[in-house]
Amino acid sequence: MAHPVMFADREDAARRLAERLLGYRGQRPLVLAIPRGAVPMAKLLAERLQGELDLVLVRKLRAPWQPELAIGSVDESGWTYLAPYAAETGADAAYIAAEQSRQLETIRRRRAAYTPLRAPIDPAGRIVIVVDDGLATGATMVAALHGLRQRRPARLICAVPVASDSALEKVAALADEVVCLQAPADFEAVGQFYREFAQVEDEEVMALLRD
Repeated sequence: MAHPVMFADREDAARRLAERLLGYRGQRPLVLAIPRGAVPMAKLLAERLQGELDLVLVRKLRAPWQPELAIGSVDESGWTYLAPYAAETGADAAYIAAEQSRQLETIRRRRAAYTPLRAPIDPAGRIVIVVDDGLATGATMVAALHGLRQRRPARLICAVPVASDSALEKVAALADEVVCLQAPADFEAVGQFYREFAQVEDEEVMALLRD
């Protein structure tokens, strides 16, 4: 069965999300993107909502021999979420520790490249909107929300154009509000719901953050 394309591209999805989040305009929300795909979206949202743009750095932990499958995620502090099925994929403690350190190294490298001249913006006491281009397993968003909650935002919002039902269930427990435009029943991959879903490269992320 062919899946309906719901969004022309990430910009189209971001514009539609911005309409749903207009209530936060003028409250200087902190709009945090999960790199790299969500960065152009968060930039547009920050502009429309008169907010501030920054990144939340989290990485998915990949299953052994199946790099596309997330078995969990890790945030910048090292806090790790593991999916209940992680062991079934053959991921033992040694594999998980090695994968965690690989992804933390990527996080460190990205932080140094993306925001070399400043610390991350403090979310304490702020309205924080965390943006991704879609949630398949929800693992990365779980790590992002968990890490941010420890830093005491006034309100924590998860904003995505499209998500699977199981991912929405996971993030609902961690956010004060979840804004999701579409939750199709037959969810396989985020990209299937976009007509244009090109990879966002590091150079584009750095340019967007410099502007």
